[in-house]
Amino acid sequence: MVPFPAHEPGAVNPKLCMEELMMTSTKSGSSPGPWGKNVLVEFEDGIAWVTMNRPEKRNAINVELAKEMVGVVDALEVDDRCGVMVLTGAGDAFSAGMDLKGYFQASDNLSDVERMRVYRINGTWQWRRLLHYPKPTIAMVNGWCFGGAFTPMCACDLAIAAEEATFGLSEINWGIIPAGIVSKAVAVLVRQREALYYVMTGETFNGVKAASIGLVNEAVPKARLRERTRELAKTLLGKNPAALRAAKDAFKMSSEMTWEQAADYLGAKSDQLQFIDPERGRVQGMKQFLDEKSYRPGLGAYRRDK
Repeated sequence: MVPFPAHEPGAVNPKLCMEELMMTSTKSGSSPGPWGKNVLVEFEDGIAWVTMNRPEKRNAINVELAKEMVGVVDALEVDDRCGVMVLTGAGDAFSAGMDLKGYFQASDNLSDVERMRVYRINGTWQWRRLLHYPKPTIAMVNGWCFGGAFTPMCACDLAIAAEEATFGLSEINWGIIPAGIVSKAVAVLVRQREALYYVMTGETFNGVKAASIGLVNEAVPKARLRERTRELAKTLLGKNPAALRAAKDAFKMSSEMTWEQAADYLGAKSDQLQFIDPERGRVQGMKQFLDEKSYRPGLGAYRRDK
């Protein structure tokens, strides 16, 4: 989990109602959204830069950050300013994982029902929402990434890391396992031998290694990290959003099906897309390629100005 001490100055009341978490969504031009303390949001030309904001604690995830993040992902889902969501951390860390005092100690003495409510709150934003988020998501790993921080990083659609970033599954070093759903998240992306090596040794590795084992898409020098992430986000913003949403959902869902189930599901998903796509992208693409001969689909997207 956290490689550094993570202490919350004030007592945390983890008896949170889920109704409190579902904050009012924010459309373009309306009042500020449910962020500003533990989570910061910056909008830039269709990109929502979502920053875990506890730099003095290496952005360790406490109950309050989890609560705020649930509201953030809920609001950005229908915020016109957000076409692509980028998740990152303030300061020199992505996140040091779960806050020992502000998350575990705050919930250890609760009843089982109350403790599971706290865990459910955190799981809501870390993977239940991010895994099938309707908008593209990119994890921008700018520094320390340990333990529980692996879950939202893995749940994002894509991930780019600084070459200098430090990753670690250090749980074994203090006698526990990568729990929550960290082990599952890592197993989805990383080959078994390499995943088990880091789970069993607790050794750290950098962004270059993270890219080589498939944990992130690529690693770039930290000085270029935001620029490269912006480039990728802009590429995604140029695609048909309905098709993009359907494509990533189709891939994730079909990967857990048999071949016969996947064939049936993907056919139905394709038909669904033609029904719900306001751009009628398939029609536009076929027209521009076959009739107008104005673009080649293997080299880029169709023109979306028609």
